[in-house]
Amino acid sequence: MITHIQGKLVEKNPTHVIIDCNGVGYFINISLHTFSQVPDKEHLRLYTHLLVREDAHVLYGFYEKVEREIFGLLLSVSGVGASTARTMLSSLTPSQVRDAIAHGDVATIQSIKGIGAKTAQRVILDLKDKMLKIFGIDEVSHPQSNTNKEEALSALEVLGFVRKQAEKVVDKIVKDELDLSVEDIIKKALKNL
Repeated sequence: MITHIQGKLVEKNPTHVIIDCNGVGYFINISLHTFSQVPDKEHLRLYTHLLVREDAHVLYGFYEKVEREIFGLLLSVSGVGASTARTMLSSLTPSQVRDAIAHGDVATIQSIKGIGAKTAQRVILDLKDKMLKIFGIDEVSHPQSNTNKEEALSALEVLGFVRKQAEKVVDKIVKDELDLSVEDIIKKALKNL
């Protein structure tokens, strides 16, 4: 299996990149999360997942190993194909997907376009134990800060901020300081928005 490709970035689009590796151009499908992280410099390395189908060999690229690992886990779920897994990683960050699955957050998984209640439940049922084991997540510790984060996001939405934009800022804040109150998260977010 091809685990990574390193070379010159020839083309960058929200859905794919083309990397020239010693004269061979590789067409690599990417998520929006990877797209946002790929720098516009010439030299690039992407971690890849090669999907072999009857009619094609398709490369998926990821800026981080964690995203590739979550993509592989999502593909192991019955009813979740590569395009659904890529949509999940385009709608949410890898850590949001990981945490939603680990904490059994059906609503977050279901909020992704094209994923219904049954698929969301199946993803959680199939992957929850694997996520907890692989990423060493403590089931009990996270939900409190998660509710503070959600409350802060709701408040920012009421104030007129776009949820996606607010979510990126709040995620950064919560990642840096875990036990912030809702008010502190909102105050810090307002400074950065």
